[in-house]
Amino acid sequence: MRVMAQVGMVMNLDKCIGCHTCSVTCKQAWTNRAGTEYVWFNNVETRPGQGYPRRHEDQEKWRGGWTLNRRGKLRLRTGGRLQKLLTLFASPVQPTIADYYEPWTYDYQTLVEAPLGDDFPVARPKSLLTGEDMKVKWSANWDDNLGGTTELGHLDPIVAKLRAESEEAIKFSFEQTFMFYLPRICEHCLNPSCMASCPSGAIYKRSEDGIVLVDQDQCRGWRQCITGCPYKKIYFNHKSGKAEKCTLCYPRVEAGLPTVCSETCVGRLRYLGVFLYDADKVTAAASTPDEKDLYQAQLDLLLDPADPEVITAARAAGISDDWLEAARRSPVYALAKKYKVALPLHPEYRTMPMVWYIPPLSPIVDLLAGQGHDAESHTNLFGAIEALRIPVEYLAELFTAGDAAVVDGVLRKLAAMRSYMRDVTLGRETRPEIPASVGMTEERVYEMYRLLAIAKYHDRYVIPTAHSEQAVGLDESACSLDFDGGPGMFDSGIFGEASGRPAPVSVETFHALKQRQTSDSAAGRSAMAGRTNLLNWDGNGAPAGLFPERVPRS
Repeated sequence: MRVMAQVGMVMNLDKCIGCHTCSVTCKQAWTNRAGTEYVWFNNVETRPGQGYPRRHEDQEKWRGGWTLNRRGKLRLRTGGRLQKLLTLFASPVQPTIADYYEPWTYDYQTLVEAPLGDDFPVARPKSLLTGEDMKVKWSANWDDNLGGTTELGHLDPIVAKLRAESEEAIKFSFEQTFMFYLPRICEHCLNPSCMASCPSGAIYKRSEDGIVLVDQDQCRGWRQCITGCPYKKIYFNHKSGKAEKCTLCYPRVEAGLPTVCSETCVGRLRYLGVFLYDADKVTAAASTPDEKDLYQAQLDLLLDPADPEVITAARAAGISDDWLEAARRSPVYALAKKYKVALPLHPEYRTMPMVWYIPPLSPIVDLLAGQGHDAESHTNLFGAIEALRIPVEYLAELFTAGDAAVVDGVLRKLAAMRSYMRDVTLGRETRPEIPASVGMTEERVYEMYRLLAIAKYHDRYVIPTAHSEQAVGLDESACSLDFDGGPGMFDSGIFGEASGRPAPVSVETFHALKQRQTSDSAAGRSAMAGRTNLLNWDGNGAPAGLFPERVPRS
């Protein structure tokens, strides 16, 4: 047993309202630079829908992820080393800008400088790539809230598959449709195909927390990682010539803070915590022959943090006691392994994704309520789950490689919790048979309710801080002159141009941020040790901590 730690995330899809706050704040923090205008590390998709980029789940076309060869061993869907060598300079299987969208801005100057007249001036859309006038045809959320679904809904790869397999076609008429929101970030997989696809070895998975990152100095812009990632969550910066991806806000995580998307989420649907897993069994789990068994195989990888044998092995592997304590309190472990209501996204890709989702019960609840039925009754909900096979089968294609029985069981647990807690809230006599019908106890249902419905900040985000003894490995060097056009210009050279100053990710900065956020005073400087980063000092005044405090002479 080789125990390793992984920072993971769980999202409760029933609580997502599709407001895109997470997408906007993530973009402002990480991809608000030249060359990344079309890049969304976090995006929220409406399902059914094509997703972003378009039809990214069609692996017959994009060939992402892993597959098994004739001997039952893992191989990249794009081919082995020889195939990579032959396509190194071409990389033919690539999404084009049309599969994403051509980013644009508006000619606002026309509005300001237009002469007085009877006609209203118009700010025409301008391409951020060419600077020319353009017609807006697509964007990252063009089909938001099922917009245009009657015309484009059949292009959803899951819809196309279900239509081919089922006699009953999915209906997109207004009165028969269903929808939910699906926020997506990088999955930070245990078996990342993007990392295996990179010819220059620029993508690596951090051993201390499992976060997958791109080494910008090592990246040579081969773009094989974009093909290899089945979730299409690696992007190419056309200005710098480098690949970029979601970093899981690792500087914040190192300081014990949640990611930007989690911090700003309006619905409070995200949970962050630590998984412990057996690294020696990852390859065997990913090589499971039957795709429908991959969910259970990945679930078996997750270790019980309260098991004495696991604790002993974890300590032998160098995992500290505070990380073990965080793993025992981890909300993501509870939702995935203890209650078994969270599911991985597309386990059939065999990458072992570590961002899991709680399937939404809302399409079924909304339908019952719309028809005048009691949408809180467990008997009504159980009957609707059995009757409404199209939403359940769609969710199964997303989360369990088509195994509808697993999704059915999760939805029944959520329905039982909903019905049982209504009795508690209204002061009625509780019915133990409701939790028992889904294999749960009353205590466990109440614990799950508290975590899903009314969990506090510290219950949703259980993130241990990085250790000082790992500082050398976590440190990143920087140049004070690496502004756009400066002598230390970021990523200048034969492999790319500057794309603006990279996002500041100093760990020290986020420790200061955490102290300010949790301080009782306005600035929280009374208890702070005086430290000043001279590289960030503008030379004006004397910041607190720059000079030692003067002691008055007696």
